[in-house]
Amino acid sequence: MPRAGEEHLGDHRAPPSGHVACFGELLLRLSAPGRELLLQSGRLDVHVGGAEANVAIGLARLGHRTAMIGRVPDNPLGEAAAGFLRRHGVDASRVATAPGRMGLYFLSTGAGLRASAITYDREGSSFALAGPDDFDWTALLEGADRLHLSGITPALGPRSAAVAEAAAEAAAARAIPLSFDGNYRANLWERWDGDPPSILRRLVEKADILFGNHRDVALLLGRSLEGEGEARRRAAAEAAFAAFPKLELIASTARHLVDADTHRLSGRIDTRDGAVQTEEVTIPGIVDRIGAGDAFAAGVLHGLRLGRGIDWAARAGLALACLKHSLPGDASLFGTGEVDAFMAGQLDVRR
Repeated sequence: MPRAGEEHLGDHRAPPSGHVACFGELLLRLSAPGRELLLQSGRLDVHVGGAEANVAIGLARLGHRTAMIGRVPDNPLGEAAAGFLRRHGVDASRVATAPGRMGLYFLSTGAGLRASAITYDREGSSFALAGPDDFDWTALLEGADRLHLSGITPALGPRSAAVAEAAAEAAAARAIPLSFDGNYRANLWERWDGDPPSILRRLVEKADILFGNHRDVALLLGRSLEGEGEARRRAAAEAAFAAFPKLELIASTARHLVDADTHRLSGRIDTRDGAVQTEEVTIPGIVDRIGAGDAFAAGVLHGLRLGRGIDWAARAGLALACLKHSLPGDASLFGTGEVDAFMAGQLDVRR
């Protein structure tokens, strides 16, 4: 039986006619094969990545119209990245080609008690070289009913920070709702003398949805938050709602690490009126955890865009995040059938 106020899992509603525009940098991820250290054997596996692109792909695979906005070099690397988006249903016509190089990052996947490690190589990329005047927001946001940004773009440098603010301002001027994922990346911010709290606050001020936890809120507000567990998460949400009048919803996950192969994950959504939190799910035999937060964001937005309740949206986000741990690469490639099966507890072979 469905929960009170919920529909049966298979009763899918039609997505909105508009599309979600995702703005950010497309990257190539170069991974050490298996659980090797970087360049241990001199081989690398290649995946297309990028936080905002992962959300666009995740939503597209769930039946929503999405479009990616960005810039890539006019070479086979840029074309391969844009082609990956197109293959998974994302409109890549707003991904322009421009001077510069392809942004890269390198991953060595952890094992046992050894943590995974990421090395960025993004300076001088086509996207990082862009400035606010390089984007025609009237054309790029045409037909969009939501813009999705993350804190990774402003972390790239002053030009990218200005571009992110211009994107948020353009959406606000057109009454297009903004969802923002904190995605704080200390290694990127430390490469220049930016002011993360101030810059991120100006972006969150324009958002109605924030993906972030108590640590993100503490960074935004410049103060620590008291309490533990659910109490601290609610206190953080209430502090964020008080600071940002436009904010309507905060979605977050809580992750507990047993070792590199086994994590426990739960999802949560806070509104001004209250909160829902999922059960904690144990994820054994992790294949790839990169992009799980983006999958969670896609799952939550999926539920909200279908008009489901916040309880269903939180569980859909958790389902997609858990499923992403089973798949190599950055993006979630699962459809509604896999999400429904996970939420229904169907773990056996589906024939």
